[in-house]
Amino acid sequence: MSNHPTPAENQPSATIAVLGCGSWGSTIAGMLATKGHRVRLWGPSEKELGRLREAGHPPGVPELKLPAEVQTTAELARALSGAEAAVFAVPSQAVEEVCQQLAALESPPGIVVVASKGIDLKSLRPLSEVISEHLPRSAVAVVSGPCIAREVARSIPTSVVAACGDPAAAERVQHWFASPTFRVYRQNDVLGVELGGALKNVIAIAAGISDGLGFGANSKSALLTRGLAEITRLACALGAEERTIAGLAGLGDLCVTCFSPHSRNRRFGEALGQGRSPEEALRTIGETVEGVPTARAAVTKARQLGVPVPVGEAVVRILDGEWTPKEAVEQLMTRELKEEFS
Repeated sequence: MSNHPTPAENQPSATIAVLGCGSWGSTIAGMLATKGHRVRLWGPSEKELGRLREAGHPPGVPELKLPAEVQTTAELARALSGAEAAVFAVPSQAVEEVCQQLAALESPPGIVVVASKGIDLKSLRPLSEVISEHLPRSAVAVVSGPCIAREVARSIPTSVVAACGDPAAAERVQHWFASPTFRVYRQNDVLGVELGGALKNVIAIAAGISDGLGFGANSKSALLTRGLAEITRLACALGAEERTIAGLAGLGDLCVTCFSPHSRNRRFGEALGQGRSPEEALRTIGETVEGVPTARAAVTKARQLGVPVPVGEAVVRILDGEWTPKEAVEQLMTRELKEEFS
């Protein structure tokens, strides 16, 4: 018997567990609680949750005031008890470990929503596939798009996409998240929505490097355009739909992550462009920079498939110390001349 849900129109509120108490997880928890949902926010340590409760917001989102209605817990079973859905907002490389813990529970959630943005480095698989393997009875949805946490916390108008292969689950997630300041579209290309959100972080690191080197609008505009072509090639080779990458989860998310002063991936790249080592740049950010493991996973997968990803290759070579940022720019700019759409 399937645990998959029925449509949401007559169920305006739900019990939802948000897994991950960092910037995005805490922001999601606050947003869902404000809508009247019963929200439990899980974090891996009571110490981290204690700091969150004391401050009322995670370090990266000072604009957030976590509603008192949000219950916090370091016990996964307590967070999931009676929950209709679990929202994954943990770092991408922790998803499989959390899945294994969820699979051991008596009643895994009927819907799992992937809000993390990355690719599993160990298996080179999208996070939705990792989750489906461990939780085969759960409907897996992805929510992604241009959604910088600090802007969502300020109720600045934002639009995202909810994708799920189960139309009823997609509709429920859409209704759970949607508000007058957070518009949610829905579709069924789970892979495209997920890959758009993951791969844009690699290009955002490159955009930050451009900023750190002191380049201007010409450079960044070209980088975003060629980066989008690169994302599209790889995503489509993996089975995504091209139109998805041209939408909110692809182009939309790429734009905000490459231009926002709050984007961790862009800021990380900017530190690299200014001459800091990857280790120093990560310490400067102080939070997870998903583009780092995603760049390695994406480039490895692209090589396996024979898909050219020159910007991604350049980012990985910089991370590995093979090229300086200036050398990477020279290599990209002096590649063999070619047709634009070849």
